[in-house]
Amino acid sequence: MPVILILMGMVILAYLLGSIPCGLILTRTFASKNITAAGSKNIGATNVRRIAGTRLGGLTLLGDMAKGALPVYLTACLTAGGPISLEIFPALAALSAFAGHLYPVYLRFKNGGKGVATGAGCFMILSPLGCIVGILVFILVICITNRASAGSLAGAAILPLSVWKASGSAVLTLGAAIMAVFIFYRHTGNIRRLLAGTEPVIWKEQGGKTE
Repeated sequence: MPVILILMGMVILAYLLGSIPCGLILTRTFASKNITAAGSKNIGATNVRRIAGTRLGGLTLLGDMAKGALPVYLTACLTAGGPISLEIFPALAALSAFAGHLYPVYLRFKNGGKGVATGAGCFMILSPLGCIVGILVFILVICITNRASAGSLAGAAILPLSVWKASGSAVLTLGAAIMAVFIFYRHTGNIRRLLAGTEPVIWKEQGGKTE
């Protein structure tokens, strides 16, 4: 089978893996809850944490990162040492896994997550240093604002620049930029609430202490 067909198959596989609703599976299995009918109704780790607790939220985060990292890693292995034109296939696999998380085929393209964890998993393979910079910005902004959405938006905003500085690849930078645009789009409601000062915090304060 020609390599090009195998790589195209990997892009399709990436979408199918990205569509796996880790949060929904975990909450139904271990918490007897349906997150697609509660909270923000999406399958991402933030909604899982709010509905089913920190442990399942953390497991969802890892699962969502893994379903982005795995197909990108496999595709990158297939293109390693090949012509530079093949660089586009790991990037396409990343975008495909990312799209699967946002618009999962198994849920009829509804109730998808916002793409932050899956995008991070993809770029941990494509541009580790660029991704680490994005993660550090994400953590820093969360520590300052106590809001996951603010951290997500800041990390997404810096990702294209950090990927460009780390890799010098126009293809990977374009992929990061596309992800950033969709992350901002999926956070439209969060942006409105941030501007209005009504966005929920991560840790609530009780009696002057952070919970």
